[in-house]
Amino acid sequence: MNKFYTETLYKLETEIDELEIEADCPIQRIETVIHIIVEYLSELKRYVLKRGFKNTEEEIQFFKHQKPAIVSKLIYYNAIYKIESKKPNEKKSARKYFNTELKKLKRFFDNNLEFYKYYRTNNTFIDDQLFVRGKYDIKLNLDTIYFETDHSFSTIADYKVAKILANDLIQVYLEDQLNNKQYKKVNNKSLLSWTASKTALTELIYALHSQGAFGNTDIISITKTFESTFNINLGDFYHTFMELKARKINRTKFLDSLKESLLKKMDEEDEM
Repeated sequence: MNKFYTETLYKLETEIDELEIEADCPIQRIETVIHIIVEYLSELKRYVLKRGFKNTEEEIQFFKHQKPAIVSKLIYYNAIYKIESKKPNEKKSARKYFNTELKKLKRFFDNNLEFYKYYRTNNTFIDDQLFVRGKYDIKLNLDTIYFETDHSFSTIADYKVAKILANDLIQVYLEDQLNNKQYKKVNNKSLLSWTASKTALTELIYALHSQGAFGNTDIISITKTFESTFNINLGDFYHTFMELKARKINRTKFLDSLKESLLKKMDEEDEM
């Protein structure tokens, strides 16, 4: 199961990354991403129903961690699609709209505080009730969606975990939109243009920030400087970083390639 899941997640994230390199997720591109995620979820479901689980521990691992990681992407992109579709054009109205969406996330958090605590603190004492199929207790404050889902591929809590993961990303997206309103567009164009992927530049920026290369400068200011210097708009760079963190393989793909290229150049010059 772990091998199939890891390969599936890697292929999905690779396809999403390739789609997001060219543009800052316009509505049409988000639609394409949603369709891709649905296809991968269907493939995962077919595999699970055909193969089953070796034991209860494997089933809990899948419904507590693996399936939610993919479903959360679907929830996130669907939410962003709705947000972008309904977003007002006027600046003041847009800020009010984004703040209203943030309040919705807060309400979900408040309404599910106990589950948040259970999940965030890595508790396991009722995992066999929450993440094993065919078990439900109405006293556990079930979401209505559970009764509408396919119970052969769902438990009473896997969707709620996915919702928590998605809300983290949605919050970052909304806060990024609000923060962007505080900055003016820079008219001075640099002679340099970034030709690698936006994901690669985001990886580099976060690496420099983590190293403290620019002192105590915050990540937003660093990102804006890079955007201005290299004539590029990184869009929702917070989300891009969250995607990098979620990768199981090649989390620092660009940085690794930089090191390899530099070492190769050094070796070549040594041979001259």
